[in-house]
Amino acid sequence: MKTHKINRYAVYFFSLITILAAAMAMAAVSGQPEYQPRDGVIRLYGAGGPHTALIRAGKQYTLKTGIPVEVIFGPEKTWTGNAKRNADIIWGTSEQSMTAFLQTYKEFNSAEVEPLFIRRAVITVQKGNPKQIRGFADLLKPGVRIVVTEGSGVSNTSGTGVWEDIAGRLGSLEDVKAFRRNIIAFATGSGASFKAFKEQNADAWITWIHWPLTHPEDAAVVELPPERVIYRGLTIVTNEKADETTRDFIAFLKGDEAFEIFRSEGWSK
Repeated sequence: MKTHKINRYAVYFFSLITILAAAMAMAAVSGQPEYQPRDGVIRLYGAGGPHTALIRAGKQYTLKTGIPVEVIFGPEKTWTGNAKRNADIIWGTSEQSMTAFLQTYKEFNSAEVEPLFIRRAVITVQKGNPKQIRGFADLLKPGVRIVVTEGSGVSNTSGTGVWEDIAGRLGSLEDVKAFRRNIIAFATGSGASFKAFKEQNADAWITWIHWPLTHPEDAAVVELPPERVIYRGLTIVTNEKADETTRDFIAFLKGDEAFEIFRSEGWSK
Protein backbone atom coordinates (compact mmCIF):
# COMPACT_ATOMS: atom_id res chain seq x y z
CA MET A 1 0.00 0.00 0.00
CA LYS A 2 2.80 2.41 0.91
CA THR A 3 4.60 1.58 -2.33
CA HIS A 4 1.40 2.26 -4.26
CA LYS A 5 1.08 5.71 -2.66
CA ILE A 6 4.71 6.53 -3.43
CA ASN A 7 4.24 5.51 -7.06
CA ARG A 8 1.06 7.60 -7.26
CA TYR A 9 2.86 10.65 -5.88
CA ALA A 10 5.71 10.06 -8.32
CA VAL A 11 3.23 10.03 -11.20
CA TYR A 12 1.67 13.27 -9.95
CA PHE A 13 5.10 14.85 -9.57
CA PHE A 14 6.29 13.93 -13.05
CA SER A 15 2.95 14.97 -14.54
CA LEU A 16 3.32 18.36 -12.88
CA ILE A 17 6.85 18.72 -14.24
CA THR A 18 5.61 17.85 -17.73
CA ILE A 19 2.80 20.40 -17.53
CA LEU A 20 5.16 23.12 -16.30
CA ALA A 21 7.65 22.35 -19.05
CA ALA A 22 4.92 22.53 -21.68
CA ALA A 23 3.67 25.82 -20.27
CA MET A 24 7.16 27.28 -20.34
CA ALA A 25 7.63 26.15 -23.94
CA MET A 26 4.32 27.72 -24.96
CA ALA A 27 5.26 30.94 -23.20
CA ALA A 28 8.56 31.01 -25.03
CA VAL A 29 6.84 30.55 -28.37
CA SER A 30 4.16 33.14 -27.62
CA GLY A 31 6.89 35.54 -26.53
CA GLN A 32 8.34 35.60 -30.04
CA PRO A 33 7.26 38.65 -32.03
CA GLU A 34 4.46 38.00 -34.52
CA TYR A 35 4.99 39.60 -37.91
CA GLN A 36 2.02 41.88 -38.56
CA PRO A 37 3.20 44.94 -40.53
CA ARG A 38 -0.12 46.05 -42.03
CA ASP A 39 -1.15 48.99 -39.86
CA GLY A 40 -1.28 51.87 -42.32
CA VAL A 41 2.28 53.05 -41.62
CA ILE A 42 5.19 52.25 -43.94
CA ARG A 43 8.13 51.37 -41.69
CA LEU A 44 11.72 51.09 -42.87
CA TYR A 45 14.55 49.67 -40.75
CA GLY A 46 18.29 49.77 -41.33
CA ALA A 47 21.69 51.11 -40.37
CA GLY A 48 22.47 54.80 -40.11
CA GLY A 49 23.86 56.77 -43.04
CA PRO A 50 21.18 56.51 -45.74
CA HIS A 51 18.58 57.41 -43.11
CA THR A 52 18.92 61.15 -43.74
CA ALA A 53 17.90 60.84 -47.39
CA LEU A 54 15.26 58.21 -46.61
CA ILE A 55 13.68 60.48 -44.00
CA ARG A 56 13.57 63.37 -46.47
CA ALA A 57 12.10 61.13 -49.17
CA GLY A 58 9.57 59.72 -46.71
CA LYS A 59 8.39 63.19 -45.73
CA GLN A 60 8.00 64.15 -49.37
CA TYR A 61 5.99 60.99 -50.06
CA THR A 62 3.74 61.69 -47.08
CA LEU A 63 3.11 65.23 -48.32
CA LYS A 64 2.04 63.86 -51.69
CA THR A 65 -0.08 60.93 -50.48
CA GLY A 66 -0.94 61.44 -46.81
CA ILE A 67 0.52 58.01 -46.05
CA PRO A 68 2.86 58.08 -43.02
CA VAL A 69 6.41 56.80 -43.43
CA GLU A 70 8.59 55.98 -40.43
CA VAL A 71 12.35 55.52 -40.82
CA ILE A 72 14.00 53.65 -37.94
CA PHE A 73 17.80 53.59 -38.06
CA GLY A 74 20.89 52.85 -36.01
CA PRO A 75 22.72 49.77 -34.77
CA GLU A 76 20.66 46.67 -35.49
CA LYS A 77 20.40 45.73 -31.83
CA THR A 78 18.35 48.88 -31.18
CA TRP A 79 15.56 47.98 -33.61
CA THR A 80 15.70 44.26 -34.39
CA GLY A 81 12.77 43.29 -32.13
CA ASN A 82 10.43 45.85 -33.65
CA ALA A 83 11.55 45.03 -37.18
CA LYS A 84 10.55 41.41 -36.67
CA ARG A 85 7.06 42.63 -35.82
CA ASN A 86 6.30 45.39 -38.27
CA ALA A 87 9.03 46.08 -40.86
CA ASP A 88 7.62 46.83 -44.31
CA ILE A 89 11.08 47.48 -45.72
CA ILE A 90 14.58 46.52 -44.62
CA TRP A 91 17.42 48.51 -46.17
CA GLY A 92 21.02 47.42 -46.43
CA THR A 93 23.93 49.83 -46.58
CA SER A 94 25.85 47.35 -48.74
CA GLU A 95 25.18 44.03 -50.42
CA GLN A 96 26.98 42.12 -47.66
CA SER A 97 24.93 43.96 -45.04
CA MET A 98 21.66 43.01 -46.71
CA THR A 99 22.77 39.38 -47.01
CA ALA A 100 23.41 39.34 -43.27
CA PHE A 101 20.03 40.93 -42.50
CA LEU A 102 18.24 38.24 -44.49
CA GLN A 103 19.60 35.62 -42.12
CA THR A 104 17.62 37.27 -39.31
CA TYR A 105 14.50 38.67 -40.96
CA LYS A 106 13.08 35.51 -42.49
CA GLU A 107 9.96 37.19 -43.87
CA PHE A 108 12.16 38.79 -46.54
CA ASN A 109 13.64 37.00 -49.54
CA SER A 110 16.93 37.60 -51.35
CA ALA A 111 15.14 37.38 -54.71
CA GLU A 112 13.17 40.51 -53.77
CA VAL A 113 16.21 42.66 -52.91
CA GLU A 114 16.57 45.75 -55.11
CA PRO A 115 19.71 47.90 -55.37
CA LEU A 116 18.61 51.56 -55.38
CA PHE A 117 21.68 53.79 -55.36
CA ILE A 118 25.44 53.62 -54.94
CA ARG A 119 27.94 55.92 -53.24
CA ARG A 120 31.69 56.34 -52.98
CA ALA A 121 34.11 56.19 -50.10
CA VAL A 122 35.98 59.39 -49.27
CA ILE A 123 38.42 60.81 -46.75
CA THR A 124 36.51 62.79 -44.16
CA VAL A 125 38.57 65.44 -42.38
CA GLN A 126 37.86 67.93 -39.63
CA LYS A 127 36.11 71.12 -40.68
CA GLY A 128 38.70 73.43 -42.19
CA ASN A 129 41.06 70.48 -42.81
CA PRO A 130 43.63 71.61 -40.23
CA LYS A 131 46.03 68.78 -41.14
CA GLN A 132 45.92 69.91 -44.80
CA ILE A 133 45.24 66.42 -46.10
CA ARG A 134 45.03 66.50 -49.90
CA GLY A 135 44.76 62.84 -50.80
CA PHE A 136 45.43 59.24 -49.87
CA ALA A 137 49.22 59.62 -49.90
CA ASP A 138 48.96 62.03 -46.97
CA LEU A 139 47.31 59.33 -44.87
CA LEU A 140 50.49 57.25 -45.05
CA LYS A 141 52.67 59.92 -43.49
CA PRO A 142 53.85 59.40 -39.89
CA GLY A 143 51.74 61.07 -37.25
CA VAL A 144 48.45 61.18 -39.16
CA ARG A 145 45.59 59.98 -36.95
CA ILE A 146 42.91 57.95 -38.72
CA VAL A 147 39.57 56.44 -37.67
CA VAL A 148 38.17 53.47 -39.58
CA THR A 149 34.86 51.63 -39.39
CA GLU A 150 34.60 47.90 -38.71
CA GLY A 151 31.90 45.43 -37.76
CA SER A 152 34.29 43.83 -35.27
CA GLY A 153 32.43 40.56 -35.68
CA VAL A 154 29.43 41.89 -33.75
CA SER A 155 27.90 44.64 -35.91
CA ASN A 156 26.41 44.64 -39.40
CA THR A 157 27.95 47.68 -41.07
CA SER A 158 28.79 48.62 -44.65
CA GLY A 159 32.13 50.01 -43.49
CA THR A 160 33.65 46.64 -42.68
CA GLY A 161 36.94 46.28 -44.53
CA VAL A 162 36.59 49.45 -46.61
CA TRP A 163 39.85 50.94 -45.34
CA GLU A 164 41.67 47.71 -46.19
CA ASP A 165 40.18 47.65 -49.70
CA ILE A 166 41.34 51.23 -50.26
CA ALA A 167 44.80 50.85 -48.74
CA GLY A 168 45.45 47.59 -50.57
CA ARG A 169 43.85 48.64 -53.84
CA LEU A 170 47.14 48.85 -55.73
CA GLY A 171 48.51 45.60 -54.34
CA SER A 172 51.07 47.29 -52.10
CA LEU A 173 51.56 45.67 -48.71
CA GLU A 174 53.63 48.66 -47.63
CA ASP A 175 50.63 50.93 -48.18
CA VAL A 176 48.52 48.72 -45.91
CA LYS A 177 51.23 48.66 -43.24
CA ALA A 178 51.76 52.43 -43.29
CA PHE A 179 48.02 53.10 -43.20
CA ARG A 180 47.43 50.65 -40.37
CA ARG A 181 50.11 52.24 -38.22
CA ASN A 182 48.15 55.49 -38.33
CA ILE A 183 44.79 54.04 -37.25
CA ILE A 184 43.84 55.29 -33.78
CA ALA A 185 40.36 53.73 -33.61
CA PHE A 186 38.68 50.69 -35.15
CA ALA A 187 35.15 51.83 -34.32
CA THR A 188 32.20 49.45 -34.48
CA GLY A 189 29.75 50.96 -36.95
CA SER A 190 29.63 54.31 -38.73
CA GLY A 191 27.86 56.13 -35.91
CA ALA A 192 30.56 55.07 -33.45
CA SER A 193 33.22 56.00 -35.99
CA PHE A 194 31.81 59.49 -36.41
CA LYS A 195 31.75 59.88 -32.64
CA ALA A 196 35.38 58.73 -32.37
CA PHE A 197 36.38 61.05 -35.22
CA LYS A 198 34.97 64.03 -33.34
CA GLU A 199 35.84 63.12 -29.75
CA GLN A 200 39.41 62.03 -30.52
CA ASN A 201 39.92 64.89 -32.95
CA ALA A 202 41.18 62.51 -35.62
CA ASP A 203 42.79 63.91 -38.74
CA ALA A 204 40.85 61.63 -41.08
CA TRP A 205 38.07 59.11 -41.22
CA ILE A 206 37.50 56.70 -44.11
CA THR A 207 33.76 56.61 -44.73
CA TRP A 208 31.02 57.24 -47.26
CA ILE A 209 30.45 60.61 -48.94
CA HIS A 210 27.05 61.21 -47.32
CA TRP A 211 28.49 61.44 -43.80
CA PRO A 212 30.49 64.65 -44.30
CA LEU A 213 27.87 66.07 -46.67
CA THR A 214 25.15 65.75 -44.04
CA HIS A 215 27.40 67.03 -41.22
CA PRO A 216 29.13 70.11 -42.69
CA GLU A 217 29.37 71.69 -39.25
CA ASP A 218 31.81 68.96 -38.18
CA ALA A 219 33.50 67.62 -41.29
CA ALA A 220 34.77 68.25 -44.81
CA VAL A 221 35.46 66.02 -47.81
CA VAL A 222 38.75 65.07 -49.41
CA GLU A 223 38.33 62.83 -52.44
CA LEU A 224 40.29 59.66 -52.99
CA PRO A 225 42.20 59.25 -56.25
CA PRO A 226 40.10 57.36 -58.83
CA GLU A 227 42.25 54.24 -58.63
CA ARG A 228 41.47 53.86 -54.92
CA VAL A 229 37.76 54.67 -54.82
CA ILE A 230 35.43 51.99 -53.43
CA TYR A 231 31.68 52.00 -54.06
CA ARG A 232 28.95 50.20 -52.15
CA GLY A 233 25.22 50.40 -52.62
CA LEU A 234 21.92 50.96 -50.88
CA THR A 235 19.54 48.02 -51.18
CA ILE A 236 15.93 47.58 -50.08
CA VAL A 237 13.62 44.60 -49.70
CA THR A 238 9.93 44.17 -48.98
CA ASN A 239 7.44 41.29 -49.15
CA GLU A 240 3.80 40.44 -49.84
CA LYS A 241 2.78 40.85 -46.19
CA ALA A 242 3.90 44.48 -46.01
CA ASP A 243 1.51 47.42 -46.04
CA GLU A 244 -0.27 47.61 -49.37
CA THR A 245 1.20 51.04 -50.13
CA THR A 246 4.80 49.88 -49.62
CA ARG A 247 5.44 49.08 -53.27
CA ASP A 248 4.06 52.46 -54.28
CA PHE A 249 6.56 54.08 -51.92
CA ILE A 250 9.36 51.99 -53.42
CA ALA A 251 8.30 53.18 -56.87
CA PHE A 252 8.56 56.74 -55.51
CA LEU A 253 12.09 56.03 -54.25
CA LYS A 254 13.04 54.95 -57.77
CA GLY A 255 11.67 58.13 -59.31
CA ASP A 256 13.32 61.42 -60.21
CA GLU A 257 11.99 63.35 -57.21
CA ALA A 258 13.55 60.97 -54.69
CA PHE A 259 16.74 60.69 -56.73
CA GLU A 260 17.31 64.43 -56.43
CA ILE A 261 17.20 64.04 -52.65
CA PHE A 262 19.69 61.19 -52.67
CA ARG A 263 21.95 62.86 -55.22
CA SER A 264 22.24 65.89 -52.93
CA GLU A 265 23.76 63.56 -50.33
CA GLY A 266 26.28 61.96 -52.67
CA TRP A 267 24.34 58.98 -54.02
CA SER A 268 24.36 58.06 -57.70
CA LYS A 269 23.01 55.45 -60.09
